[in-house]
Amino acid sequence: MAKFHTLKVADLKRPTEESVAVTFNIPDELREEFSFIQGQHLTLKKDIKGEDTRRSYSICSCPIDETITVAIKKLEGGAFSTYANDQLAIDDEIEVMAPHGKFHVPLDPASSRSYVAFASGSGITPILSIIETTLRTEPESEFILFYGNRRTSTIIFQEELEGLKNKYMGRFSLYHILSKERQESDLFNGRIDKEKIRSYARLFFNTESVDHYFTCGPEEMMLAVQDELRLLDVPDERIHLELFTSPVGKLGSQEKEIKHEKALAEITVILDGNSMTFPYNSDKSILDVAFDNGADLPYACKGGVCSTCVCRVEEGEVEMDVNYALEPDELERGLVLSCQSYPKTEKVKLSFDV
Repeated sequence: MAKFHTLKVADLKRPTEESVAVTFNIPDELREEFSFIQGQHLTLKKDIKGEDTRRSYSICSCPIDETITVAIKKLEGGAFSTYANDQLAIDDEIEVMAPHGKFHVPLDPASSRSYVAFASGSGITPILSIIETTLRTEPESEFILFYGNRRTSTIIFQEELEGLKNKYMGRFSLYHILSKERQESDLFNGRIDKEKIRSYARLFFNTESVDHYFTCGPEEMMLAVQDELRLLDVPDERIHLELFTSPVGKLGSQEKEIKHEKALAEITVILDGNSMTFPYNSDKSILDVAFDNGADLPYACKGGVCSTCVCRVEEGEVEMDVNYALEPDELERGLVLSCQSYPKTEKVKLSFDV
């Protein structure tokens, strides 16, 4: 089961004025546990002003290089992102959970495949890892990236992307779309929207020949990508989305917050082979009640997005409010998100050793 480890910051770089790339020093004894797949993320934990603050950030480095780097864009009001950008220094220590996430597809050196990605802003972080790893692992495959930003100065990892384009000429095509800075072609002015996606599909790639599509960024852009690709008859299994926060638009289309009546139950949780039983007399999620009873269970977003709090129902039944992380086959195996789960039976047993 994933747990937090104390890691030192090995390096800090500034991709833009409002972002920081943090590279961690991984001790030899943790290298196996911190091996990762392109597109995965890390959950970071730090006590900030007396509060246990946790956030998940995508890994932007390539697993072939055996270094782990995450990029953190400073957000207004963001406690962790502000701390990372304004205070974090080399040799500082942060609690870090082992890599996690499913935003990737298996790679095969013998394959000759076509990939297309749509990213915006800090959504480039997992996409960068996916692109570089794919190009280095599959010598015959090609990748196209459409990347939206406000201005040239806000393009995260611009130098790295240009380096990949120069190194893999003919295999990697890069198109920048800017909303606050004019370019010669209207195709690349404004935001990545449905009209532009249709134009790109007509001019730059054949939807039938693309094996996989990746998109990461604001929900509005990702929904536009998903909707237009579906209209172009792209199967869902070829479309891969990565959410950073709980959806607020069509993906999170509930009109109002779900209210739960107080329920009575007996909850047992299993973590690292150890079990703990406590009474449930609440209208809060099982995860929150577990914490109230002293259980230190894994979590990050508490929004049903990151799947850090995933567990398996071994006894009883629960209901989930929202789920943006688990696939249908995982639900069939009894996996649930504890941050969104509420007991439906008098006894519930959840195992976090999954």
